[in-house]
Amino acid sequence: MFRGTGTALITPFNEGRVDFESLEKLLDFQVRNGVDFLVVLGTTGEAATISSSEKKEIIRFCINKVGGKIPVVIGTGSNCTQTTAETSLAALSLGADAVLIVTPYYNKPPQEGLYQHYRTIASRLGSGQIIIYNVPGRTGVNILPETVLRLTEISNIVGIKEASGSQAQVDSLIRMVKKARGDFAVLSGNDDQAFHLVNAGGDGVISVLSNVAPKETSDMIRYALQGNVEEARRLHLQLFPLMKGLFCETNPIPVKYAASKLGLCKNELRLPLVPASQKAMAEVDRAMTEGRILQCVMA
Repeated sequence: MFRGTGTALITPFNEGRVDFESLEKLLDFQVRNGVDFLVVLGTTGEAATISSSEKKEIIRFCINKVGGKIPVVIGTGSNCTQTTAETSLAALSLGADAVLIVTPYYNKPPQEGLYQHYRTIASRLGSGQIIIYNVPGRTGVNILPETVLRLTEISNIVGIKEASGSQAQVDSLIRMVKKARGDFAVLSGNDDQAFHLVNAGGDGVISVLSNVAPKETSDMIRYALQGNVEEARRLHLQLFPLMKGLFCETNPIPVKYAASKLGLCKNELRLPLVPASQKAMAEVDRAMTEGRILQCVMA
């Protein structure tokens, strides 16, 4: 189910409130341009600053609008195992196709703690599907390929979003887990590594870039999965400046600005994040032009 391009969707705001009109526009833009699934309420969705009641509204809204068209994955991770299990059960009860669970942050558990965290949550979710999220730059902890390999033995843990930034770790991960379980999805958490991950035998990307370039990102990954390396490389290199530009400041600051340039939402974030600096806006503008996606998107 989780192969190809999944968009790590931004959450639009308007004067401090969730902007459901813009959220509908974003959802339509994604579906219309061929992404394979959506990831809602992750890092890019500013989940850390969204209340529990708002999260329920957002989940219901997204599933009502696109459920049945493409899968919807909900970010439910926290640094408390019990809380994560409860939040995951709630998301699944609202119709989520899977949950994305980040490694516990701040606690800095050892590898055995990470294993027991995911094993315990998986046992609570019945058949509810889990995608592990590894992003040590945010969490301070790196789940190693050996630990992921142990977790592939649990049937409802179905994949990993790998954002360690290490190509050597990506290669080790693919080599280990694909031999043990071919249907376990290895997805890049970094747009600039997605082309390489797929060509090393991975399954796709959970993308920030596809918020503003869903067709181009999806085409790049599809070409790579089909073995058309030349076309995949062409798009990778075309989009590469934007892949980098969208991280010139803390995600999702640049991509919120880029989405606003396309008329998809307001350039509004919740504190402690703030709108992009003039320098960052200029860099994103240049990258959008180079990537050939700086154009007006009709509502």
